[in-house]
Amino acid sequence: MQSLTFGLYIQTTKFLSQVLSISLYLSLKSHSLTTTMASPTCSASDLSSLLSSTAANSNATAAAAEFLCGQFNNINNKLTATTYAVDSTYLLFSAYLVFAMQLGFAMLCAGSVRAKNTMNIMLTNVLDAAAGGLSYYLFGFAFAFGSPSNGFIGRHFFGLKSFPTPTADYSFFLYQWAFAIAAAGITSGSIAERTQFVAYLLYSSFLTAFVYPVVSHWFWSPDGWASPTRPGNDLLFGSGAIDFAGSGVVHMVGGIAGLWGAFIEGPRLGRFDRSGRSVALRGHSASLVVLGSFLLWFGWYGFNPGSFLQILKSYGDGMDGRSYYGQWSAVGRTAVTTTLAGSTAALTTLFGKRLLVGHWNVIDVCNGLLGGFAAITSGCSVVEPWAAIVCGFVAAWVLIGFNKLAERLRYDDPLEAAQLHGGCGAWGLIFTGLFATREYVAEVYSGGPADRPYGLFMGGGGGLLAAQAVQVLVVAGWVTATMGPLFYGLNKLRLLRICMDDEMAGLDLTRHGGFAYVYHDEDPSIRPNYHSQFMMRKIEPTLSYTNTTTDDDDNNNNRPSSTANINV
Repeated sequence: MQSLTFGLYIQTTKFLSQVLSISLYLSLKSHSLTTTMASPTCSASDLSSLLSSTAANSNATAAAAEFLCGQFNNINNKLTATTYAVDSTYLLFSAYLVFAMQLGFAMLCAGSVRAKNTMNIMLTNVLDAAAGGLSYYLFGFAFAFGSPSNGFIGRHFFGLKSFPTPTADYSFFLYQWAFAIAAAGITSGSIAERTQFVAYLLYSSFLTAFVYPVVSHWFWSPDGWASPTRPGNDLLFGSGAIDFAGSGVVHMVGGIAGLWGAFIEGPRLGRFDRSGRSVALRGHSASLVVLGSFLLWFGWYGFNPGSFLQILKSYGDGMDGRSYYGQWSAVGRTAVTTTLAGSTAALTTLFGKRLLVGHWNVIDVCNGLLGGFAAITSGCSVVEPWAAIVCGFVAAWVLIGFNKLAERLRYDDPLEAAQLHGGCGAWGLIFTGLFATREYVAEVYSGGPADRPYGLFMGGGGGLLAAQAVQVLVVAGWVTATMGPLFYGLNKLRLLRICMDDEMAGLDLTRHGGFAYVYHDEDPSIRPNYHSQFMMRKIEPTLSYTNTTTDDDDNNNNRPSSTANINV
């Protein structure tokens, strides 16, 4: 009886040992899936050696191993599909947020221009998305991410041919398209209120099809000559330029393109008097500006955190007690740095402008807010939250300084787009070279050299700062070399600026068939017949009224008598 019990004990011990070995084997395989995103495989021969070492029951052992491996592979396939589904959904949701920024741009632009040009600027925002969609589909995405390619430009996936690939799906295309049209939308603000519609169509298509994609290839494609994800150790200054979400790729491209468009066109009529002094041509709706700013703020949570492209990725090995920490944590940190930079810039602008001009201006605060966002976009994923406050503080003064310089040079940008996106975007690149941390750079850009440079002020040397300075120079040079001649050629062909009479009357009336709404902010002596036909008259009654009612009065809701002051 004792020998039977002892034999049962031995068999049970062997079985439990085998189960433990199999569990450990499968656990290690599953862990490799979550840490490396690879697809682990289960080998029946590996399990057979764990189940038994005798030849007597080899057939049963092989069958058991085959069954267990089959079950494990099914689970593995489900986990892999779930991982792709979660990451794709995350990227799609981020793309929707970035696309919603177009609504923010539209509201911001509409509120920043005079009422007589509202329909025109709204139509250009729609055009940016529509024309950009076709041009980026046909050419832009291929030039940006058509891998394999050289360091300058992509050469595959024209019209999404042979797409998707194991490394990129349709959600990635949609996300990158939303970025491309954002760059085009920035430019439209600089040349608002005086540009022919055909010029909008041409520059928007050219920018999204060629100019912007080449820049994004340089810094975001693994094949790009300055990309921080370039394979091997062939990195610019041992680091590559870190422009995580596009302070340079998106904001500088759009801002500098707008700079050249506005410079070649010249200022709007009445923007500067004969002595060269600045004359404010205020937008007609601060409410729309605030609404647009909040929509852009909301969309920036897809712009910056969404640039991780995936969320289901662990940074540790799970053995250090930090299984709670992964890319999802970096996504949250990026949203925090984005918020802090924008908030700091808004408050700095509020008090800075109060000291300079003596009043609180909501338009300036909104522009300062957006300037902080544009600056932090480069380093949002690789800096500490406290550094984001520094970024926003400096960005506000960069914007104020560039606006002062623009006035001195008689440069007219209705939305301050060149100063905001170009100037603050350039500062954001330099900021990243100063404050990027070693830990975060290693996490976000894993797989690179162990001694990769990081922020100069954080002890990482000057390699990253040098790469950032190179990006500022090459982006400015590339956009100047491409968009400058385009605007110059359009101007020579008389396709850029509208005529003086049309500009004075307003683009809505002369080019779009009527005003956006019944509103008036122009001198009534200008084309009075148009004003009487399309605009409601604002009535300021005096103390006396008449009670006489006529048929005409009935049709006009008992208009006051001739003793009322009627202003058109």
